[in-house]
Amino acid sequence: MAALKDLLFKYTTDASRFLVVDSLLIHYRDEGEGEPLLLLHGTFSSLHTFNEWNKHLKKHYRVIRLDLMGFGLTGANENGDYSAANHCRVLKRFLQILKIERCHVAGNSLGGLLAWEFTLRHPQTVDKLVLIDAAGFMEEENLPLPFRLARAPLAGRVIKYVVRKEVLKQFVKQVYFHQDKVTEQLINRYYDLFTRDGNTDAFLNLANQPYTDSSENLKTIQNPTLIMWGREDAWIPVHNARRFHQLIKNSKLKIYPEVGHVPMEEIPEETALDLIEFLES
Repeated sequence: MAALKDLLFKYTTDASRFLVVDSLLIHYRDEGEGEPLLLLHGTFSSLHTFNEWNKHLKKHYRVIRLDLMGFGLTGANENGDYSAANHCRVLKRFLQILKIERCHVAGNSLGGLLAWEFTLRHPQTVDKLVLIDAAGFMEEENLPLPFRLARAPLAGRVIKYVVRKEVLKQFVKQVYFHQDKVTEQLINRYYDLFTRDGNTDAFLNLANQPYTDSSENLKTIQNPTLIMWGREDAWIPVHNARRFHQLIKNSKLKIYPEVGHVPMEEIPEETALDLIEFLES
């Protein structure tokens, strides 16, 4: 397991900040000026997934990204509650501390699920909503391999002892269409932050958390929404993009060919420009 003090040296920059919600020390970065834009990462990931996007977006917006609880440098919470409701409560308090009353919200994968769940709970806080290969439709047959492993009685108990760098590399390769993007530096980052003290147990708690399917409520969302999706997503199939588009009436759909689960990492410039066009329209 990776010690926090070692990771702080390796994965913070001059832009890194920390604030406390409950007993949780949240790692975040707040860069640029303009309308606030909150970015939420996915499972196994961290705020670093938006590194390339940030280079483009901070020229136009105040870009705020954080390590969600259970991930990155933020790490696990004390009560083991990783439900959408608790995530949304923490996010609301996080924004209140930063004195942000209204912002755009964009999320990938798990972060996408939290983005639309947060919008359902706090529609007046969200200006525009962006869903990037977002989770939310429970399809047991399409659960990503790490979640299937974490839910298996035996594998779930031992996963924190068997996840080696080579295993995690295979997980990461699944989310990219262009395999040349999966560099050693990228693998090291995913591995270091996933094996941070407490994060592996947090993932097991998250994967086995009872899930309340709120997807029927998507039809109540009035906020302008952009749905961005990699056509070759191996973790959340592209037909989910069309389901979001059908349920959220005030939505636009953008599907990217030859792109996997993390379009903002695989084609950062193209997707950032599409996002800016949507936010400014």
